[in-house]
Amino acid sequence: DETLGALTDLQRQGKIRYIGSSTAPAWRVMESIMVSEQKNLARFSSEQPPYNLLDRRIENELIPLCQQYGLGIISWSPLAMGILAGRYNDADAPPPDSRAALRGGIYAERVTQAGIEVGRQFGRLAQEAGISAAQLAVLWVKDQPGITAPIIGPRTAEQLAHLLPVLEMSLS
Repeated sequence: DETLGALTDLQRQGKIRYIGSSTAPAWRVMESIMVSEQKNLARFSSEQPPYNLLDRRIENELIPLCQQYGLGIISWSPLAMGILAGRYNDADAPPPDSRAALRGGIYAERVTQAGIEVGRQFGRLAQEAGISAAQLAVLWVKDQPGITAPIIGPRTAEQLAHLLPVLEMSLS
């Protein structure tokens, strides 16, 4: 209530155009939609959840909810922190410049040997398709029903240039 009220004030003042949420469960998004409608407050136009081949939790509730109520889904972590791009070889020894090594905590907990093995197999599929594993991971997310766009988060211009061709690709 209070947050939606403050965001509504900012929207009516012309300081923001749209509002959205990030990593909210489906019930929270639905609650915000109901409060917005009941109290004539600004309504979320998008949700930013994590989504990739290793983390598909949003498929059962959040994606159908967003489709039904017209919210865009701008998903983050399409590479599963680099696991699907083949960045990790050992869950106990992450690359020194990786989030798992630099930040630890939840980032390190997400890097598992099982995930790394899926990443290896994913890399083989990408190679057979003639594209990189990173491109295939972003392409898979981009082409899923209900996804408006993936947040790719490149750290370098080279990474951006490598992923831009995915815009013109489609899964077949």
